[in-house]
Amino acid sequence: MLNIPLPHDHGQLIEQKLENMPTEEDFQTVADIFKQLCDGSRIRIFWLLCHGEECVINLASLVGMSSPAVSHHLRQLKSSGLVVSRRNGKEVYYKAADTEQAQLLHQMIEKMVEISCPIV
Repeated sequence: MLNIPLPHDHGQLIEQKLENMPTEEDFQTVADIFKQLCDGSRIRIFWLLCHGEECVINLASLVGMSSPAVSHHLRQLKSSGLVVSRRNGKEVYYKAADTEQAQLLHQMIEKMVEISCPIV
């Protein structure tokens, strides 16, 4: 339970409501994930990777960007745990992480722009 004395007692007993309040680190994790939303190209790359695995060169072609620019976005997405990669010979393939956070972000993107997943 929070043990913070509040300066005013409004009779709401917020201390009890916040008994299981997440830590500052938990909120920072959320903020780090939301930082990924600050760039439309990054969101687009993430959305594509929610629908299949792809290499940097193909992603660059799909989004009309240079390979180094796509690689930069992939590093950001990977560092936040939204994307995973695997190596096959000289090629590195990327896909959305199989996590609840990645799935929720994917759903949120689709709800926000009212698009639907392609039928596979």
